[in-house]
Amino acid sequence: MGQPKSAESRKGETLQLPPGQRLQRGWPVTHYGPVPKFRPERWEFRVFGATADGDKRCWTHEEFTALPYATVTADLHCVTKYSVLGVEWGGVLARTIVELAPPAPAVTHVMVWAEYGYSANLRLADFTDERSIFATHKDGELLTAEHGFPVRLAVPHLYAWKGPKWVRGVEYMTTDRRGFWEERGYHNLGDPWREQRYSYQELPGEGPEL
Repeated sequence: MGQPKSAESRKGETLQLPPGQRLQRGWPVTHYGPVPKFRPERWEFRVFGATADGDKRCWTHEEFTALPYATVTADLHCVTKYSVLGVEWGGVLARTIVELAPPAPAVTHVMVWAEYGYSANLRLADFTDERSIFATHKDGELLTAEHGFPVRLAVPHLYAWKGPKWVRGVEYMTTDRRGFWEERGYHNLGDPWREQRYSYQELPGEGPEL
């Protein structure tokens, strides 16, 4: 099945949700652990690991918010089976980060790191998708702390757990490694249109051994 269209592009069409999903009014708060306290003087966004030049790149909060701003309108699909349609994310495209801090040629995956050591692994192609965005805003308003302020990743074509809240950096990897939920039984890829919810559904080659 093809990639989902945004709610805006589906005007006049029959609404279509990924298998097993239900339409959600509003935006529930779902996350693991406490909401971290934002300390701007200590906050930085890092890109490290297998970078093209071998060095890491860091931005302060002020520097990060000065990066080129973009908007992406897309749907959000939670593995807990609700979907929120037509979300407008505003922030810094993942592609912009990759352009500013290029990966080495051998990089195939990234690990996105967030507060408290939370992580989510992604194939490089998913991370650099044109709609993947480090969001600072939703529908024109700053994110709230409960929804990931100051930065959360949105990867609209995958389940929402692949887009962590409270992101602090990206690690470039030359081999795949499971993130927080992937180590705890979630599918390594997380495509909602293929209903890739749990690791027992994985086909050979879709993830590292547990």
